[in-house]
Amino acid sequence: MGDDLAWRLGARLPGHDYKVFRTAFVDGQHPPTGKAMRFSLIEATDWVNILALTRDDRVVMIRQYRVGIDRVCLEIPGGMIDAGEEPLGAAARELAEETGYTSRSWRQIGCVAPNPAIQNNRLFSFLALDAEPTGAPRPEGNEVIALELVPLSEVRTLLRDGTIDHALVIAAFAHVAFELHDLRRP
Repeated sequence: MGDDLAWRLGARLPGHDYKVFRTAFVDGQHPPTGKAMRFSLIEATDWVNILALTRDDRVVMIRQYRVGIDRVCLEIPGGMIDAGEEPLGAAARELAEETGYTSRSWRQIGCVAPNPAIQNNRLFSFLALDAEPTGAPRPEGNEVIALELVPLSEVRTLLRDGTIDHALVIAAFAHVAFELHDLRRP
């Protein structure tokens, strides 16, 4: 179903390498007309984000500056999956690096395409239960992060009032809400 909507694509043509992503181009043919068109692509590695809950139902969150919108954002931990790394391993690594928290109880709660119109990567969202501090945060060289523990009961308000406005963070909370039929601890 939908095969008549798929464009016939040619080989990818390289663009530029920007360290965290690469650009590329691909020529395609319009399904009904055959007319040629060149598409611009952003090739990025897959990402993870982690909705980590403490035993007392607080969400392990971080504040960090985002240059794209020139402000500090309230988010959940996350980052890129390294070459050869599994999504769960990347999630555990990112949680520990950014917050110093770890968990023994992990569950993948979703996977989304961040922007399928122009990007080729996926975001894997994980739920980490009973997260606890087990070490000091070890942020990467360009990260400046402030840890914040937010009561789960306050998250709905933060989502609705726009305090939490990062679309991929909202997607992780939506996955939990879909799975549990509400935003609450499993």
